[in-house]
Amino acid sequence: MQLRKYMESEGFYRIPLQRLATGHYLFSASINNTPGDFILDTGASTSCVDLSSSTHFSLISEESIIKAAGAGAINMETMFSRKNEFSINKWKVKNMDFVLFDLSHVNQALSQAEENPVHGIIGADFLKKRRAVIDYGRNCFYVK
Repeated sequence: MQLRKYMESEGFYRIPLQRLATGHYLFSASINNTPGDFILDTGASTSCVDLSSSTHFSLISEESIIKAAGAGAINMETMFSRKNEFSINKWKVKNMDFVLFDLSHVNQALSQAEENPVHGIIGADFLKKRRAVIDYGRNCFYVK
């Protein structure tokens, strides 16, 4: 049986991915009914949104004691936003939390590869909670 047929028969939703020149995987989604572009990153422990996109997505943020590190940057100040609606086409989840911090270093790297900037990164917290399965051969992933 094909993976797609099996996953869909088990109630998973299929999301196409676009492979970027940097090797990252990109997909479109909405936060609080506002569309954006996101990188799927299994190495990111938490899902995050660029601080400069917080008003774009109508995120209500609160202070955070978490310091962010990754993708060449360390010890960055963060904010936190709770209970947001996250949707990918017809699939949606309520009460999704995001860490907000400066993703300019990520977008600068994308720009150097002549790729468009992203609004955020969807990480392992989301992937684990939604029982995600990534199909690298077909450039898609499944969530439940």
